[in-house]
Amino acid sequence: MEIDFLLVGQGLAGTALSFRLMEKNLKCILIDTPLANNSSRIAAGLYNPVTGKKMVRTWMADYLFPEIEPFYEKLEEFLGKNFLIKKNIYRPFLSVEEQNEWMGHSSDPLLQPYFEKIHTQALYNEVNNPYGGIMLKNSGYLDINTLLDAYASYLIEKEMLMQEEYQEDFLEVTDLGIRYKEIKAKGIIYCNGLGAMNSKYFSNLPFAPVKGEILDIHQDFCPNVIINRGVFRISLPNGLQRVGSTYSWHDLDTGPTERGKRELLEKLEKLIFIENKKIIHHKSGIRPATKDRRPFLGKHPGLESVYIFNGFGAKGVSLVPYFSKIMVEFLLNGIEIQKEVNISRWNQT
Repeated sequence: MEIDFLLVGQGLAGTALSFRLMEKNLKCILIDTPLANNSSRIAAGLYNPVTGKKMVRTWMADYLFPEIEPFYEKLEEFLGKNFLIKKNIYRPFLSVEEQNEWMGHSSDPLLQPYFEKIHTQALYNEVNNPYGGIMLKNSGYLDINTLLDAYASYLIEKEMLMQEEYQEDFLEVTDLGIRYKEIKAKGIIYCNGLGAMNSKYFSNLPFAPVKGEILDIHQDFCPNVIINRGVFRISLPNGLQRVGSTYSWHDLDTGPTERGKRELLEKLEKLIFIENKKIIHHKSGIRPATKDRRPFLGKHPGLESVYIFNGFGAKGVSLVPYFSKIMVEFLLNGIEIQKEVNISRWNQT
């Protein structure tokens, strides 16, 4: 079987990149163990233009955010499923000083595309927001599981998904491309998250895995916006609220922890005044983050047909639409990938 590209991993990265390639009429096959893409499936899927304690614009927001909603809407139309949920994000101010600072920012043309209104008084009685807050727009979340399941069904129907464990020992790399079992391809692309750490081709890249935990709870407060300060709180269509997320670089075991649950609940109590809540689900996943918090894109320095599209960490939903387009331009037209995300920045040998 001769194809253009073999992709390892059908998480968010492999899904987006293969879709972009197929839009260019290229033949792809993906290898993925069912339900193995844990980091994608556990992720809350938030896309948020203003982040961090200092509430600054997300890195490269002016490039990333114009791509996010159009890309996922195109995937929704293609698959006949809905998984993009557009919602404003309300971020309470912590002080009068912060409120005043944002009032000063309100005329900044660089920030105006990302916020709808600055509130100087409490907007919700149930929220700790005595100084008001900022209502962000161009934001929301992705139902990643629905996307991955629908795309996997499409791939299976088209005989484009090998549901098995990838075994690198079967990979042969030549000057003309690669062979994997019965498949010949022009190239192979590692989109398999932390699995790439075990590859002899990319084990030198400085992955920095981060564990994240989230809770699904039942609590009597269901605003039509995402509340985000310290933790995010999303009202889900099923009547539950999703609360997250923790970030741990040290505790990388595979399961949820009491410490993670306690941290989330303590932060939630500081944000939301309603005491009654019932924990329905407690989940965890290991994110394929990187040392410098920038993704890995590019070609192996010594091999013409071995590539990587990986390392998107906690912001994959925001990063993947734009960078999948950049990766396709590199693969097809040789347009150089910017140094900030190019694996050449690590001088891999």
